[in-house]
Amino acid sequence: MSDFNQTIIDEFHANDGTVTTAGFGRHLVLVHSIGARSGAERVNPLMSLPDGAGGRFIIGSAAGSPKDPAWVHNLRKHPNITIEVAGEKSGIETFPATATELNPVEREQAWQGFVSASNQFLKYTETAEGRVFPIFRLTPKT
Repeated sequence: MSDFNQTIIDEFHANDGTVTTAGFGRHLVLVHSIGARSGAERVNPLMSLPDGAGGRFIIGSAAGSPKDPAWVHNLRKHPNITIEVAGEKSGIETFPATATELNPVEREQAWQGFVSASNQFLKYTETAEGRVFPIFRLTPKT
């Protein structure tokens, strides 16, 4: 795990889900996934947006890399995960969820939400060499 990711994770835990670094605020989710090849647990801090139905969207932008981030492959192989999110009013909530990659129509709607939240996502497309960033819905298991 990169030092930057660990700094973000530490700030998330120290501040009950609020992360001022990189402007995440309370829009961060910690995704606990299983490595597609290694089988080891991985934790990735990712910007998220509410899906309007109690879940969250996450995007595999990888800061505009031409390759999908490793966590995308992990979710495709092992979609049953655990997530940590900032609570509605305070604290951190941890629960199991299922990650589902969006189809093209759903993805386009969610993409517009990410672009509205931060124009940085549009800038990322300039270096992604045509890669379409995958977007996943994280649905809490009940």
